[in-house]
Amino acid sequence: MKITAIRTHVLEASLAQPFAYSRAWYASRMAMLVEIETSAGLTGWGECYGPAWMTEAVVRSLAPSLIGLDPLSSEHIWQDAYARLRDHGQKGLVVEGLSGIDIALWDIKGKHFGVPCHRLMGGPLRTEVRAYATGLYRREGGNPPDYLAEEAAGYAAEGFHAVKLKVGFGIAEDVAAARAVRAAIGPEIGLMVDANHAYDAMAAIRLGRLIEPLDIGWFEEPVPPEDLAGYRAVKAALTIPIAGGECEYTRLGFREVLTRGAMDIIQPDTCAAGGLSECKKIADMAAAFGVRYNPHVWGTGIGLAASLQLMAVLPPHTPPSLAPAEPVFEFDRTEHPIRQAILREPIEHRRGMIRIPDGPGLGIEIDCSALDRFRAG
Repeated sequence: MKITAIRTHVLEASLAQPFAYSRAWYASRMAMLVEIETSAGLTGWGECYGPAWMTEAVVRSLAPSLIGLDPLSSEHIWQDAYARLRDHGQKGLVVEGLSGIDIALWDIKGKHFGVPCHRLMGGPLRTEVRAYATGLYRREGGNPPDYLAEEAAGYAAEGFHAVKLKVGFGIAEDVAAARAVRAAIGPEIGLMVDANHAYDAMAAIRLGRLIEPLDIGWFEEPVPPEDLAGYRAVKAALTIPIAGGECEYTRLGFREVLTRGAMDIIQPDTCAAGGLSECKKIADMAAAFGVRYNPHVWGTGIGLAASLQLMAVLPPHTPPSLAPAEPVFEFDRTEHPIRQAILREPIEHRRGMIRIPDGPGLGIEIDCSALDRFRAG
């Protein structure tokens, strides 16, 4: 079996209502999908996190060198591509592009052997995962504490065990929003906050101390990703667990995070940090350091499926016991017209629980008509 074609699909959809996180407004959602065809008639699908047109350029640049290779040799393909681009691509766009290719190769591998990807990675350790609701972005008009509290209460009513609030809009506004959300969901529902590295260490510590009484599950990306010293300072100053890593890449990048003790929880994005091949290595390394791993998930149904395949084999966060702390899954609840439309069967939650797909490969089927409907440009 050989790789015969590699195609890219850049998709875009306008939003009914723009929303913001700490650094930008979104008026549309984009996606960059990778399709790999083989001489055996098998097709694999992957997704790249990051700026769609830029990651497409990476995949298109790599594609000619992959034609004719054995798609089952995903490890060799990853190592060879990374080595050839090492001088200019140890992080960022190059690794994001390679991630989409790697996921598509794992999809082919699972289809070839007739098993879900997690079987080939040694799993599953679980067949379903507990999800938390990512949402609570800023919207145009209205009073943020009011509409965020209402939105959070809705997620709790749906059965989610926890919600994640976007912060980074100024300390006073963040504190008011966090207090309103905690009052709306009560003490039994988990509450995490995510600043998307809007603060320096001094401001992050000040915010963290003000919201510590609200029983915050974790403080995500309090400072810029390259500021590991800032992460350590925030981590040392607060009792809130410190999370990050969606903007870190490969086991080599996470080696620095782990050896420097910068985070309590790492959050590699499977579509960014190197695909399933690399994220499994990162997960094993995190377990050796006793650091929790909850993947960052932000994309279409392909990214959801790939992350769920990895979730099936992540070890519990604690040593074997009668009540292990299991990894939790990020389930984006913001508007994304493309997310489920590309799947013939959507990935949905039931009272905050999501079943891990158990079909061959990623366990999903792509509705190709949606690719034409949302094609960008």
